[in-house]
Amino acid sequence: MAGKLYLCATPIGNLEDITLRVLRTLQEVDLIAAEDTRNSIHLLNHFDIKTPLTSYHEYNKVDKAYQLVEKMRLGANIALITDAGTPGISDPGEELVKICYEQGIEVTSLPGAAACITALTLSGLPTRRFSFEAFLPKEKKDRRRILEELKNDTRTLIIYEAPHHLVQTLQELMEALGDRRITVCRELTKKFETAYRTTFSEAIAYYEAEGVRGECVIVIEGRDAKELTEEKQQSWNEMSLIDHMNVYLKQGMSQKDAMKAVAKDRGVGKRDIYQQLLELE
Repeated sequence: MAGKLYLCATPIGNLEDITLRVLRTLQEVDLIAAEDTRNSIHLLNHFDIKTPLTSYHEYNKVDKAYQLVEKMRLGANIALITDAGTPGISDPGEELVKICYEQGIEVTSLPGAAACITALTLSGLPTRRFSFEAFLPKEKKDRRRILEELKNDTRTLIIYEAPHHLVQTLQELMEALGDRRITVCRELTKKFETAYRTTFSEAIAYYEAEGVRGECVIVIEGRDAKELTEEKQQSWNEMSLIDHMNVYLKQGMSQKDAMKAVAKDRGVGKRDIYQQLLELE
């Protein structure tokens, strides 16, 4: 029988956060694939786990995935771990999972620590709806596109950043999103963990003066939904009624449906739109 892939969440700082199920699985599988074997060996030694270790990282994620899948096809059970947190979240693990499904290999995920969820729950910002963006793209063009998409997102936003890039990223975010409430979480689950509830402008001034140490998660309040609706209505109201109707008629809507859509955009009743159109005739 074919083996199975186990996605094993490991601590993001505090070693006590590993689960009993993950410890048992790491001891029982035939092989552990790790993002950085030099980092993971410390975790395995701490818990006296002797399972063989192999590397699986961004630069070998496709070729090595097929090698691992072949081992599982022959019956090996393999655990995937990342440097810290849950495999597949902002790391090459998602590629291995995809290939496993394509090749008919069973996959299971053992839940545990994830920096994005830990920071969100610690932030004091709304948690019901959120958008996880991980690290912003390095390419300027892609970065600008993502920031433009985030500008009107009403969900709480979560972004990862390295300490030496934090101030620059905060400046870019403030320029794109405005000076919003944020929480900057550092050194999560570790001795010097901090959750700094502030705004972009205050955070920039603080970290420019004090410096930054430790990996960071930036949690950002979403765009105010009421404010966004009012802004959209104002934009529609600045357009002529005929042009507004044509936006929907050109999409193939009927006259009736177009009037309904226009009325919703402008925050008025459909009867009002109908009356205004009659007067224009």
